[in-house]
Amino acid sequence: MITLQTRAVSELQSSTGKEWLETNGIGGYSSSTVSGIHTRRYHGLLVAATDPPLGRMVLLSKFEEVLTIGDSRYGLSASRYPGAVDPEGFRYIREFRLDPYPVWTIEVGGVVLERRLFMPHGRNTVAFSWEVVSIENADAPVTLEVRPLLAFRDYHHLLSEEGDLEVSFESVGGKVAVRSSVGSPELYFSSEGALIEMTGFWYRNFEYGIEQERGFDYTEDLYQPFVLRFDLSVPARLFASTENVDPGKWEGLEASETRRRSELVARAGFGSGLARQLTLAADQYLVRRGSGHTVIAGYPWFSDWGRDTMISLPGLTLSTGRPDIAKDILFEFSDHVSEGMLPNRFPDDGEEPEYNTVDATLWYFEAIRAYLQETGEVDTVGQSLYKVLAGIVDWHLRGTRHGIVVDDGGLLRAGEPGVQLTWMDARIGDWVVTPRAGKPVEIQALWYNALRTMEDLAKQLGKTGESKRFRDLALKAKRSFTNLFWNDEQDCLYDVVADDRADASIRPNQIFAVSLYHSMLSKEKARKVVSKVQQELLTPYGLRSLAASDPGYIGRYEGGPFERDSAYHQGTVWAWLLGPFIEAFRRVNPPNETTEKRVSEMLGAIEGHLFGTGLNQISEIFDAEPPHEPKGCFAQAWSVAEILRVIRE
Repeated sequence: MITLQTRAVSELQSSTGKEWLETNGIGGYSSSTVSGIHTRRYHGLLVAATDPPLGRMVLLSKFEEVLTIGDSRYGLSASRYPGAVDPEGFRYIREFRLDPYPVWTIEVGGVVLERRLFMPHGRNTVAFSWEVVSIENADAPVTLEVRPLLAFRDYHHLLSEEGDLEVSFESVGGKVAVRSSVGSPELYFSSEGALIEMTGFWYRNFEYGIEQERGFDYTEDLYQPFVLRFDLSVPARLFASTENVDPGKWEGLEASETRRRSELVARAGFGSGLARQLTLAADQYLVRRGSGHTVIAGYPWFSDWGRDTMISLPGLTLSTGRPDIAKDILFEFSDHVSEGMLPNRFPDDGEEPEYNTVDATLWYFEAIRAYLQETGEVDTVGQSLYKVLAGIVDWHLRGTRHGIVVDDGGLLRAGEPGVQLTWMDARIGDWVVTPRAGKPVEIQALWYNALRTMEDLAKQLGKTGESKRFRDLALKAKRSFTNLFWNDEQDCLYDVVADDRADASIRPNQIFAVSLYHSMLSKEKARKVVSKVQQELLTPYGLRSLAASDPGYIGRYEGGPFERDSAYHQGTVWAWLLGPFIEAFRRVNPPNETTEKRVSEMLGAIEGHLFGTGLNQISEIFDAEPPHEPKGCFAQAWSVAEILRVIRE
């Protein structure tokens, strides 16, 4: 349980800087800040996945809440407008906790009120509750007004009163069905005992601070169609949903969802607090895609990406005792292999998958290797995936999209003008910020690991001839790698080797040559790589993407889109890289208490971060320079997954 008290919840800057997240297992979510002030266009109380796991729309943005105690009225919500915050309900918050979902304790006018919300798994539904915990004057009537503020828009966009939104609704009993003119699903509000008053007002000029910082449009208008009034002599219960939910099922759905999450923690079997917390965080990225599963790369704006999915899969599923979901994902992606490549992204707008990465496919081999190590299901993998994997190798040998092909030396070359194929993929117009065409170091490490994985799998399946073929390919790659990639001057690995150059930039990509299960490096060289990365790149929150001594280094991830994209892989710290670094650190150090004590120290700042920007989550990136402010997505799948993986190991 995450618990925040005192200034962390009632002081404006602190409570507005802390974001909570609820998800529904199909791509939808509910999210805002502890104060209730939206700081992103992506914040909303019901962001529904209309085409799971994509098609996300902000249907219900937020509530305006007014508590009446006798003759006194108190605004419990908070919004930022030009030059003002109104109302200032954050001042009444005494405690916020994730238990396991968001719960606010509010104290005002002699009344202590508890507000809570959760999302039932598998449904575009948010359940809300307001309940009086204690009251000084038992005779004072206490009522609550809830005013829904609607958006009915794609979650990347903003709403204006001058736009095309038209809303109609009908009320029957305690239920209201709202329809919009923009092709979104109907939105239902259902409750027991609420009095409904039709209004029809626009609230104008909400300001979203993070969007302003990011250099994007940051003001929005929201539509307020009616008021719900509750007598709080009994708890107020309310559903907002794309389906007509029976309000009498509130407590049953809450009990079911609480039980589901408790079972997840029990199944994972972790003893440490950090790992137990992250087990619940991991669940938020695992979503349905058709009859199978996939991984949402990050909240609030990423969809499911091939690279992120394969890197995250061992930590999110195998480390949490959910190999069945790992299997679903591995098999689901096998259906999308094309010309020996895994898709890197399934676009939000329903277009064809994008095949524009060299590493997602290679991470697929490592995910399958980890699955085999965990489950021992060699026959299952052999029957269903072996031909797919062997086909991928053959496509890489003869050449596939974007110049991806094995060269005469057995190493994997990739790249063509204007295309970024590795995870360092920032591009601004036609400008490739981090050009890595040629033979990137981590691609060679992944290729070798894939070939060795195929050698082992073929041997276990009794395919002796094929096993030898994969072994020969791996040995050929290793000989070339040893000759080409060692940088004697820096005592580490080059980042990229091309026909006419060797890039000596000190980047974290070389750590994979040590951390992956099958490594081409000698113990001595592996130790030197870890030492160099530790010296130049390690921070409390992950690895810098470029050494500070490099002329191209940028220490802060800030400014508009151009400035931020320019810094994305030019120094910015990536939390997920802490996982492979710890893996490599363990490999070159004795397996003793001293090593594990140092690992625990490396994870200390991450544990504290769970109480920071994204509560119970790990951010995508951090500034390269102290104090290493978190940036980017406040909840990132591979950040969570890699920490879970190394804790378990």
